[in-house]
Amino acid sequence: MFQEEKTFTFRFNLEAVFPEDYEGDEDDYVWLRDWEVRVKPELLKTIFESLRRYPSWTVHVRNRGKSPSDEIEVVMVKDFSKPA
Repeated sequence: MFQEEKTFTFRFNLEAVFPEDYEGDEDDYVWLRDWEVRVKPELLKTIFESLRRYPSWTVHVRNRGKSPSDEIEVVMVKDFSKPA
C-alpha cells in the first residue's frame, strides 16, 4: 500500500501574566488547570465535531509518546483503497 502524508500544526502557547509584586507559584498554576480541565476538552470536542462533518475522511487521535498535556495529534485519513 502506498501512503502520502502532510503535517499541519496548530500551536497554542499558554501564558499567564501577573502583577509586579507577584512572588511566584502563589496561584499553584490554577490558570493551567483551567486550560486542562475546561478549555482544552471543549476545544477538542469542537475540533472533532467539525472534522466529522466530512464523511469522506476519518479522524482519530494518535499518540507518539508525548504526554497529552503537551501534545495531542489529530489524524485525518482519506482512504482511496476502498470502493466509494
